[in-house]
Amino acid sequence: MATVPASRSASERRSPLLAAFDAARQVDPYSTYRAIREADPLAGHDLAGHRVTLVTRHGDTAAVLQDPAFGHGYKENISPFRPDGDADDGLESLLRSDPPDHTRLRRLVSRTFTPGTLVELAPDITSFVAGLLDAALEAGEIDAIRALARPVPTRMICRLLGVPAADEKIFGEWSETLIRGIDPDFLLTPDEITERRRAARELDAYFRDLIARVRVRPGTDLVSQLVAIHLGEDALTESEVLALCAVLLVAGHETTVNLIGGGVLALVQHPDQLALLRADPGLIPAAVEEMLRHDSPVQFIPRTALRDTEVGGRQFRRGEGALLLVGSANRDPDAFDEPDRFLVARYAGSTPAARHFAFGTGVHYCLGAPLARMEAEIIFRLLLERTSELALIGSTPTYRNQSIIRGLQTLPLRLAA
Repeated sequence: MATVPASRSASERRSPLLAAFDAARQVDPYSTYRAIREADPLAGHDLAGHRVTLVTRHGDTAAVLQDPAFGHGYKENISPFRPDGDADDGLESLLRSDPPDHTRLRRLVSRTFTPGTLVELAPDITSFVAGLLDAALEAGEIDAIRALARPVPTRMICRLLGVPAADEKIFGEWSETLIRGIDPDFLLTPDEITERRRAARELDAYFRDLIARVRVRPGTDLVSQLVAIHLGEDALTESEVLALCAVLLVAGHETTVNLIGGGVLALVQHPDQLALLRADPGLIPAAVEEMLRHDSPVQFIPRTALRDTEVGGRQFRRGEGALLLVGSANRDPDAFDEPDRFLVARYAGSTPAARHFAFGTGVHYCLGAPLARMEAEIIFRLLLERTSELALIGSTPTYRNQSIIRGLQTLPLRLAA
């Protein structure tokens, strides 16, 4: 896989692309994003011999996500983000495929990942969160990431997939390793690339064994349904089921962890908005949307020009990359009033704010978005009902050392009933 040397030239260090990647790991990346957007909203960069444009405006981001001229380009091996087509890319997954393959996969998967599935999960989520809050209130001080944000999506995605509770710990470890590996390889150490491949192999082996078992004794879990689903003569291959399981685990788990962690932090850092939400819990769904916009768990979305095209007056040749800076688009003043303010009522009312891109848009819109929203809404509803005090311990939160997916490493929190 192509990499760039660890020692970068002065010009590389000043490039908007690398500045954005570096900023995404900081407490406040948004001043850097704003400076990049104002200097050149479509800044070009040479990435290991491939041209990549950093897309920073809301309108241009929407245009790329909705334009069929852009996709992933992995099947054609033209992606500038993984030019060597590494075997752990999961080419047959929803995250990596383009229409018509993506259309077929999504049609099949949508028959199992239904609103009814989410309704059935809601009581379990509520009960599990209540138990976590019992323990948290008894302790009085917690790391909200390990005590609340991480356990809930881990338990729910494992339950969906039919993974025993005893295996949740190793699943969490695989997920953390694989999500770190989502970053472009030039941001990873050789050891991190090796660890990503190891985790992918181990996860693949685990799911192969699970698939073999459900073929003999199917259950009501999602893996059993994916194995059994047919549309006419069409069905998912085993490799497609494996890739989808990996996507559901990693994407469905990590984005929700970071939504919850970032949302808790936003509330404790904005006591006026916390008070507003306590006074009107009906704003919780709107508040979750604002959490997704204000500090999106997904900071970058890569796309490849599948044919020559144009966006925002900039020409893209086939095989050139468009790296969508979601964190910038979600705070574009041309799309949002007071974009840097956290306002829990921004998405309430009859004229809500512009769409955010935390879950993307277009044909690749996140299939797990309803589950993430439901988990977050239940957590914040119970958190507000069960507590009278929420306070950050210390002044500076710690973020994980990764760029594509943004999230807190720890969140020391004091809480009281």
